[in-house]
Amino acid sequence: MDRRIFAASVLAAAVGMAGVAGMTAAPASAAMMTKEQMMQVRQANKTRAMAEHLQKCYGINAIARNDCAAGAHSCAGQATVARDPASFVLLPTGDCSKIAGGSLKAS
Repeated sequence: MDRRIFAASVLAAAVGMAGVAGMTAAPASAAMMTKEQMMQVRQANKTRAMAEHLQKCYGINAIARNDCAAGAHSCAGQATVARDPASFVLLPTGDCSKIAGGSLKAS
């Protein structure tokens, strides 16, 4: 198998797993989160990012598979479009630049 195809497959799987892992901290219905729950999710994301050396990668999320956002909506699991430039997922440092459409800043 071509190394580039293999690398892309591995990164796609990592993004999917990061989205699922990020959703575990959110309640079953992210749309029903209270302000306090959203703040708890944000704090949990910050703590996890620091502990696991993760960074925000904008523009690569799936629908309802984001860790949070920059002003577009309140928080985790609330992305209504795929590849939302304001929604991010947490990825290991350096991986975002390897993904087509990934950005370290919200646009």
